[in-house]
Amino acid sequence: MRRALTGLCVLLSLVFLPEAQAFNAGLGAPPSTVDRQTPYTAANGFFTAAQRGDYPLAAHFLDLDYLPTSEQKKEGARLAWRLRLILDDKLEPELLDHLSKEPDGDPEDGRFEKLTVLTVGKNRYPIQLSRVTIDEGARVWVFSQSTVKAIDAIYDSYEPEVLGVPVPPVLFERVVLGLEPWRWLGLLMTVVLAGLLGAVLERLTLGLMARLASWTRVTWDDALVPAGQGPLKLLYFALLGALGTALLQLPPTAQFVATHLVTSFIIVAVAWFVLRFLRVMSQFVQQTVTKDPKDAARARGLHTQLVVLRSVFEAATYIISAALLLMQFETVRNVGVSLLASAGIAGLVIGLAAQKSISSLLAGIQLSITQPIRIGDQVVVENEFGTVEEITLTYVVVKVWDERRLVVPIAQFLDKTFQNWSKGGPSMLGPVQLLVDFTADMEALRAELRRILENEGKALWDGRVGNVVVEDVLDRTLKVRVLVSGPPGVLFDLRALVREKMMVYLRAKPEWLPTTRTEPRQTVAPTPVGEQAQAAPPATPRA
Repeated sequence: MRRALTGLCVLLSLVFLPEAQAFNAGLGAPPSTVDRQTPYTAANGFFTAAQRGDYPLAAHFLDLDYLPTSEQKKEGARLAWRLRLILDDKLEPELLDHLSKEPDGDPEDGRFEKLTVLTVGKNRYPIQLSRVTIDEGARVWVFSQSTVKAIDAIYDSYEPEVLGVPVPPVLFERVVLGLEPWRWLGLLMTVVLAGLLGAVLERLTLGLMARLASWTRVTWDDALVPAGQGPLKLLYFALLGALGTALLQLPPTAQFVATHLVTSFIIVAVAWFVLRFLRVMSQFVQQTVTKDPKDAARARGLHTQLVVLRSVFEAATYIISAALLLMQFETVRNVGVSLLASAGIAGLVIGLAAQKSISSLLAGIQLSITQPIRIGDQVVVENEFGTVEEITLTYVVVKVWDERRLVVPIAQFLDKTFQNWSKGGPSMLGPVQLLVDFTADMEALRAELRRILENEGKALWDGRVGNVVVEDVLDRTLKVRVLVSGPPGVLFDLRALVREKMMVYLRAKPEWLPTTRTEPRQTVAPTPVGEQAQAAPPATPRA
């Protein structure tokens, strides 16, 4: 009886016993965006979520199985927040790049992946990731249980510092727009101090430069020193701001924004000074020439040249500065490169471009930058089809289809229209014209075209376009257009093949070939309606 009861209890326990607890069951199922397949993706996923302030999501990258299920959600977010503060302060960013990007981790030890070791007093705590098994035998990488257990002990000794001054805990317990309050306060202090120190340093620098300029015999440097007022202050502000943000140890996203702002300020400061320099130097040269009243004509000519050249250089400065600003950002980098290329060195020799040789040289430089053609492009120029074989600063060599070489002045590609078959996609359309009789079956012609393309023309046709349409109805024939597509290099061969095979097909059906009809047309004169009504039936012959 006792054995029977024992067996019944075991059976009931097997039936009603809950399934084995899942990994971090208290957190719930992780979102689909959580990637823990490799040590690298797990560490980056944790930092990305923590730096956004999404600590419940960051908790999925911690091994919390030692905690009761009911406490994992609350404790996981708290521990993720503390770990983020610790690593932001103690971890070198480049250490993340050394983590393995393979699911199996380090070949020497596939269970753990060490980031760093932190020392607190006499204790050393390794910060590492471990590979754990979750539902259905799947394995993922998370911060190891030993690391998670050590977070509170490390955090108790954690105090962020700025220039050796501890930051009160109230200033780093919350995150506002991705940054702790102490970092926002540090940014505000950085802006204020950089502005004040920049003004002081600018004044000292200009005073020193003015003193040095007064010792020289030339006078243009005396006029150039005041041009630095403003640009120099902005330059000092940018450099001091970069130093301040480096001391604050900003997260990657905030550091990215700060770096680009600093770079933009430096570019604007340099461009500002260049514009001031151009203005000062043009005024100095003009004043020097106009001192002699006998050279009035020369002064007017020089003034005209200075106005033109200054306008050219100022426009080039604006374009280059805008291009450098845009090139900082990946999404608009191509726009920046295009602006920089369009500026080129055209402005440097624009005053001498009237000479033909220099004009050709300028055209060659422009062609190499803008690249309307490239070596290997297939072009149609002067009604000749060929491939660009060589590009120099004065001419372009085009290899024509019949092995001839066409030497074209480089200005031809800038001043006149030409066809570049290599621009755009890798495929082009080519027509084949046919003249057939009115009785020709269009569906049969389409079926024959499809057969040709899928058999004899298979190596030439790209499979994109192949159709037959009636393009025009003439007085004696139908004008049929066969349209096919293929790579530019073989499109001519494909068109010739289609034309040949279609003519072979039409010769087998001579009634579809164009026919000149000379038989007279039978016509019957219409009978007026009134006469039809009055017409009497023919008389019946008598027997």
